[in-house]
Amino acid sequence: MSSDIGTAEGMETRELVHFVTQQTRFALINNILQHPEQLPSMYELEELNPSVSDATVYKHIQKLIDAGIVKEVALNDDQRRQGYPWKFYGLTEEGRAFLEEHNLLAAEETLQQIYETISDKSEKMIKYENAPRPEEA
Repeated sequence: MSSDIGTAEGMETRELVHFVTQQTRFALINNILQHPEQLPSMYELEELNPSVSDATVYKHIQKLIDAGIVKEVALNDDQRRQGYPWKFYGLTEEGRAFLEEHNLLAAEETLQQIYETISDKSEKMIKYENAPRPEEA
């Protein structure tokens, strides 16, 4: 396990487990895990968390990035298409290892199956879900 995980926040392992399992942050991690490419856009994360403000979703994603759990991945300029997202959020290798080590990935397959059954996705959500993603994930 990488020693740099959580260091941006200066956390011990126990604190980091508590940090990632905070309700909104854990929901966002689960949203990433359940996404077909495991790289949702900010819009998709906001849509999957309607009870939380967009600003709160953004703030918690930034905290997860600062802690080394989540990374922001962007399409190259030549791959970007107007009307489609170009920034996506996925787990870092260290983040995935940390979550695995603490049995926080146990439901990954179930989460993906649940995501596939969501039937009331908006047209924009479906468009964003099918948007091109960076190769490096």
